[in-house]
Amino acid sequence: MKPNNPTIYDIASHAKVSKSTVSRVLNGKTNISDESRKRILEAIKELNYQPNKLARALTNSGFDAILVISRPSNTTAGNPFFSEVIQSIASYAENEDFDVIIQTSRNTKEVMEKCLSKIRDKMVRGIIMLSSPVNEDYLDELDKHSIPIAVIGKVKRNFNNIFSIDTNNFANSYNLVQHLIDNGHSDIACLHAPLKYNAAIDRVDGYKQCLIDNGIPVREDLIIDCGYSFEDAHERAIQLLQSERLPTAVFTVDELKIMSFYHAASQLGISIPQQVSIVGLSNGITPQLLSPPMTGIELPVSELGKIATDLLFKRIQGQADTERSIIVPAHLEERKSVQKIK
Repeated sequence: MKPNNPTIYDIASHAKVSKSTVSRVLNGKTNISDESRKRILEAIKELNYQPNKLARALTNSGFDAILVISRPSNTTAGNPFFSEVIQSIASYAENEDFDVIIQTSRNTKEVMEKCLSKIRDKMVRGIIMLSSPVNEDYLDELDKHSIPIAVIGKVKRNFNNIFSIDTNNFANSYNLVQHLIDNGHSDIACLHAPLKYNAAIDRVDGYKQCLIDNGIPVREDLIIDCGYSFEDAHERAIQLLQSERLPTAVFTVDELKIMSFYHAASQLGISIPQQVSIVGLSNGITPQLLSPPMTGIELPVSELGKIATDLLFKRIQGQADTERSIIVPAHLEERKSVQKIK
């Protein structure tokens, strides 16, 4: 009679070997006779044995799990980037028979404390960070532990175990603003996220540099911090559209800013692009569903998650020659939200 939940002891008894011999087979050791290995593998198959993850963690290199570090929830609510990239990571990890642990924290100190606790307890084999904060000091501490860490975002310093996967946020923003300038616009507002993460800084810098390179003064009153929520972005968009001097065009840095601006323009009866043009960086198909469809750059979110996870598993498997920094290209799609002016 087969046991309902066979253990390593059941396998040993069925194969007529010691528990330690079974353990060596499960952990991929080679110092076992072919005959013993064959009996153990047959016993595993006959009894439908599923290794207990806790037992494997205690006897091997740790749980078959990766840690995904998101930003604090008050900075991610309603932002589709995070759900899409997590789905991409989880799908890849599932194919590798790994679990995914999602971690949120209130600040970088808490991020480090939680990470170090999981590393010490062998709860994870690798880490993926969904954004790169400006302050990289805590990465120094994490880098001391021999665990691979993939950062979806820019990493400015060189680390032994930390590598980055990103799109060129500076160039993407520069190209969108240049498209507006090529269509005759010079009064261009920028609706951006708080400058606490490298992506936000690079996007604003790309906007500013494009204006400078085209001989257009940078107006600080047109560079507007819209916070992290739809409500805050919508309020700033209303204020901009009700200002005495309406800009001819707006550059938006993410999906929330795009949707809030379209909603505000609709509420105030301001037509796009006849009265104001708009371009932006988005995560998915939203720009195509808007009226009018928005000219913009769709960020390769799923690809960023897939590449980060693929490189992480290569590092987990000991392939240390993987690249330290990868830039995933993105392309501008022209639609109906920009009007050419003289």
